[in-house]
Amino acid sequence: MNNHMTATAERPVSTGRPKAKIRLGDRVFSTATVLSGSLILLVLVLVAAFLVAQSLPAFFAAKGTLPDSSTNFWTYVGPLVFGTVWAAFLALIIATPLALGIALFISHYAPRRISQLLGYIIDLLAAVPSVVFGLWGVLVLAPFIQPFYNTLVDKLGWIPLFAGPVSGTGKTILTAAIVLAVMVLPIMTAVMREIFLQAPVLHEEAALALGATRWEMIRMAVLPFARSGIVSAIMLGLGRALGETLAIAIVLSPATVINVFLLTSQNPNTIAANIALQFNEAQGVGLNTLIASGLILFVITLLINMLARYVVNRRKDFSGAN
Repeated sequence: MNNHMTATAERPVSTGRPKAKIRLGDRVFSTATVLSGSLILLVLVLVAAFLVAQSLPAFFAAKGTLPDSSTNFWTYVGPLVFGTVWAAFLALIIATPLALGIALFISHYAPRRISQLLGYIIDLLAAVPSVVFGLWGVLVLAPFIQPFYNTLVDKLGWIPLFAGPVSGTGKTILTAAIVLAVMVLPIMTAVMREIFLQAPVLHEEAALALGATRWEMIRMAVLPFARSGIVSAIMLGLGRALGETLAIAIVLSPATVINVFLLTSQNPNTIAANIALQFNEAQGVGLNTLIASGLILFVITLLINMLARYVVNRRKDFSGAN
């Protein structure tokens, strides 16, 4: 008996749980996710490295070797940067209130059948190729809206934005901005609609129970909750507008200028459209210059995404989502 008690006392007592066996499927899935995330970072680094390497000749090019007889790269790309940001800014001014109104109507005002139909139509617009929007803008929208431009110049020509002479073809920066607004409208509306539908129902019912009207309920319960989502939708639309190429190349009558006139035929070009129009004929330093302008667009898009992430994270604590 003493020997049995001694053996029992010397036997190690296991206090921890048995080690879980990692299944093959879990290991494969975990490895695949890590590789996928690493691949995204690798592709981003490789793209940035390629753009930087190919852009160096343009940054240090001698005077007179750049396109349009520019003195240096920055005088060449400056109007393009302005045109890119200006066109995207105008498109957001047009698209943001429309997307906000459509998303609120679908989520809180329209009957179920109508909201489903409108949601389907909005989502369908996202599948339309950009070349179709460009052809619609140059063949339908520009001739249709050109008489309205004449009226704007006659009535509001004293405002610098609407100063003449008006374009006879309607191919202006404002027409391009309208086309861009239609193109970014589906993604902005879809994101806002989903955010509005996720607003806490208890908050909405409490506001209505306290005597609030439908609009007061939306203003007090829905919009504060969706603030960060609205910012995200706007930034997504901005990213789409900054990188749009074919539609702008078709609709716009470009020039190497910096101005804020909306209705004239002398319009600042965008970086993406300029690359598409000049790439086939570019060679040598000219090709490096186009790639360098693409690098500038890459940096602008990256900075905008970082700004959007900062704004969303800052607003998250005050959105009501927590």
